[in-house]
Amino acid sequence: MKCLGIDIGGANTKIATSDGTTVEIHYLPLWKDTTLPQTLQDIAKRIKPDILGVVITGELADCFEDKVHGLKFIMRATEDAFGCEVSYIDTNGDIFKQGDDLRNLAAANWAASSRLIGEEIGDCIFVDVGSTTSDIIPIISSKHVASKTDFKRLLASELVYMGTLRTNVATLVDKVELEQGICRVSSELFATTGDVYLLLGDIIPEAYTCTTADGAGKSRLETMRRLARLVCADLEEISENEIIQIARQVKEKQIKLLAEAISTVSKEHDICRVVAAGVGEFMIIEAAERLGMECISVAEKWEKEISDVFPAYAAARMMERITDLR
Repeated sequence: MKCLGIDIGGANTKIATSDGTTVEIHYLPLWKDTTLPQTLQDIAKRIKPDILGVVITGELADCFEDKVHGLKFIMRATEDAFGCEVSYIDTNGDIFKQGDDLRNLAAANWAASSRLIGEEIGDCIFVDVGSTTSDIIPIISSKHVASKTDFKRLLASELVYMGTLRTNVATLVDKVELEQGICRVSSELFATTGDVYLLLGDIIPEAYTCTTADGAGKSRLETMRRLARLVCADLEEISENEIIQIARQVKEKQIKLLAEAISTVSKEHDICRVVAAGVGEFMIIEAAERLGMECISVAEKWEKEISDVFPAYAAARMMERITDLR
């Protein structure tokens, strides 16, 4: 029985089988002329799963008039592609049933992850820093106790809208310290966090799965050019050392923001253990260390590739448990 999980986001579609032998990330920005329907068909033909578990976060893409419109588009594309049994996982971490409120499927990938973490690790704050967002999910007695919508999770510091690759650097810092002095930054989309972490060596080029801000490549030189533009400069005006200093300051600010959110959730629920997942695991580990909290790495427990697509893997594992119970 081949169990497949798919996490369909606004920018990335991630897949994983329950045995971890297939793990893939497809950059499919829904707000553009998306190739999601065709890509799902290709995946279905190639993987040929017997059962499919789906979590959705792409319904917020601004090509959709509202979340329900987005959910229906994604569900239709999925069901048209796959001929096997398809189950959707809701924000409770349960299988969606006919007649349930469709909005319960919106932004539910963290709930699938939390269910698996709760069952296998127990009480903790599950933190997943992906390409775009950071989830900070309290888990007590094997179940998440987080808010159910992105809006309410933002209010509770259970969601911080920043990630490892796609975040506009200008949204994280308004000033940077250079050799010439303190410099304000431009508010243009000149560079993203993917540039920061690629330049600093925290991610490898293959992990930089999304497009760059200027559509250019991901070499060291091209990365530095983008970061220089943050202060309206080019490589003739500021040095490589200054650009690296900019990157370090952005990283420091992001870790600080992440630590603040984790601390807020920790105090609210009296939990002092963190489980770290996602392409930004390195930030979570550093934030937990600063807070003096125990931190368990999903990459170490399940492998790095699985950590990067953990909601898809959790969905596949959930389908596997369902088939075992039948």
